[in-house]
Amino acid sequence: MTALASRPSADHVLDRRPALESAPLRPGFSRSKLSRFGDASWDFSPAVMRANTRRCHITAHFGDIRDTRLVRTLKEFLYARLNVDLPGTRARLPPSMLRAYFNRTRRFLDFVVEQLGVCDLMRVDQPLVEAYFASLRQGASRSRYQIAHLLQIVVELHLYSAHMPSGGLRFAPWRGRAAYQVAGARNTPGECSTPRLPESIIEPLLAWSIKYVNVFAPDILAARDEWERLKRRAERIRAEDAQFPHAARCRRIAKRFDNFLEARARDGRGVPVWSALPQGQTSRPIPASSLINRKLIELITVCPPITTDRRIDRLRAALPKLGGESGGMDTPISPNPDTGKPWRAGFDLLAIQTEERMLQAAIYVVCAYLTGMRDSEVQAMQAGCCRSIRGEDGVVERHRIRSITYKGRRAAPEQADWVTIEPVANAVSVLHRLTARVRNADGEDGLWRVLHPKTYSKTHISAEIVRTLNHFRDHLNAQFGAPDTPIIPPGPDGRPWRITTRQFRRTIAWHIANRPFGAVAGMIQYKHASVAAFEGYAGSSRSGFRAEIARERALGQIDDIMSYFDAHQDGLSLSGPASARVKRSLDDAAGELSPLPGRVADRAKLRTLLKDLARTLHVGPLADCFFDPAHALCLKRATDVEREAPAMALCEPTRCPNACFTARHRSVWAKARDDAKLLLKEKRLSRAQRTVLKADIARYERVIAAVDAPAAAPTSPQ
Repeated sequence: MTALASRPSADHVLDRRPALESAPLRPGFSRSKLSRFGDASWDFSPAVMRANTRRCHITAHFGDIRDTRLVRTLKEFLYARLNVDLPGTRARLPPSMLRAYFNRTRRFLDFVVEQLGVCDLMRVDQPLVEAYFASLRQGASRSRYQIAHLLQIVVELHLYSAHMPSGGLRFAPWRGRAAYQVAGARNTPGECSTPRLPESIIEPLLAWSIKYVNVFAPDILAARDEWERLKRRAERIRAEDAQFPHAARCRRIAKRFDNFLEARARDGRGVPVWSALPQGQTSRPIPASSLINRKLIELITVCPPITTDRRIDRLRAALPKLGGESGGMDTPISPNPDTGKPWRAGFDLLAIQTEERMLQAAIYVVCAYLTGMRDSEVQAMQAGCCRSIRGEDGVVERHRIRSITYKGRRAAPEQADWVTIEPVANAVSVLHRLTARVRNADGEDGLWRVLHPKTYSKTHISAEIVRTLNHFRDHLNAQFGAPDTPIIPPGPDGRPWRITTRQFRRTIAWHIANRPFGAVAGMIQYKHASVAAFEGYAGSSRSGFRAEIARERALGQIDDIMSYFDAHQDGLSLSGPASARVKRSLDDAAGELSPLPGRVADRAKLRTLLKDLARTLHVGPLADCFFDPAHALCLKRATDVEREAPAMALCEPTRCPNACFTARHRSVWAKARDDAKLLLKEKRLSRAQRTVLKADIARYERVIAAVDAPAAAPTSPQ
């Protein structure tokens, strides 16, 4: 039998060294106390600055691995990654990545042992790593990026071979190609691999999150308060009961039980039954007697667990007479403003716990999306982090959130302020109330807490927020949607869209850059949100948010021009003064790539060909602007001396040579026409006003006719 890995090799020089030799530590920790190379477990918590990091993510346990050769190889590689810089190639691995690298490396080493019978990297060759690549593509539904992360370990086992005493890979896997190339996960230059939340998803997700904060939260918090009052009342009554002899105590309990049933009958209320999440409705049929909520009844009547046949029989007998009341608590349910009906069935403990988690997810959506903060920055918020700044007249002028930022994975934390808007301030206020119970229990100030902690669980929600966000997605669809009309629609592949924390920052940056007038913008104080994103820390060079917005603008422009190209190939009509110029550019690109009609297969080359045209595209609500400063009418009235973008508020789309109309703009012009026609019916209008209105209507109709015209005949409405 091989020796356990927990037994260090006394003759190995590395065994006595700290496993982490160079990373900065949190105040109060000594490097001499750090885990040693030869230890059975490595604990890097002193070197991880985020207080809410899960302990399992920053620890590695080697003691349960019985293959000592595998353990030695695994430790040597991790030690090298954590402590050795390869300039221009790899920086030292942040301690927070310990567990992830441990799991990925062990997966490959286990495969090596399976194939060779021994963990010997010197015997690994290209066919073996190809076999490993093939195994990753089979079975589990891994994305190309997930596979790339796993293959990266193979590449790095070669890069760090000189720093591994037992030896790493002797050859460069895949002839030196990057793991992302091998996996087929290469990005477009400058493009983020994190997907942007589609408008069809972020719009309802944000709307329902705000609704949870503003409308549903008071009910959820009130239900929790009621439950805690019932618990305190029960403790007081039990203390009073304890002063009575057994017989008298039984009579008191029986009396309370009788009073409970009598009160329910007198008030026209049913027997409490466990609530269930309704499927597109606010109530459900009377449940079976087995669903009687004994837990709530025991709490209200302050009686021992209802296990006696007498009490159970009385409840069962009362059920047909009184009916069942879903939930059974007293907290009233507010109406859903969309339907005028209660937004859910009554509360019980299960419903309270479920809705508290959903409220927490809604608050996260509001905070993460409307601030542009990173997940680490959102989850570092503490009690008292939000303050309102009032003017001399007492009116709130702005809100600021103070949190912690991390300039780099290895850097010490630093306090920073974010300017934000009212919906975020409201959400933070609700979060204070939501977490007050657990914060008061342990004396910690962190706001992103596990709401229903168990003795063995973590206290901060940390990475669990991703699971909670996707549960929130499913909850909205189950509670308020229907199978054919979900609240949060599926993604392009027909599957539920998987929400991650990184998507929010990218999506708000994209909307600020490309859709400041879109559907999402209309739901919030969007002008203030855009300004806030640039103020204070969030807009400083340290945060990188300005650069992120600039990158998203560039990506949005190329995405929009690609949509232009596809629609034009499909016969979309383009009109407006700039339509002829745009059509020529699109046709030239199509002609250069392929003589065949329809969509071009070489999308990468197409993006390159259209890059210059895309750089000039600014999507607008009335028209799209292919910005050429020399011919821009808006600049003749703009106050800016030099502008790099059109002044959309001064746009004259029917006259400007830069304007182009598509079918997407038709509805705005049609509404303007219809509103003008309605106004024209007003009898008190002067002759001059009527003349102007008629001219406007004619101009609107020319735009609409131009948009509706066949694609072959470009028109320029005047």
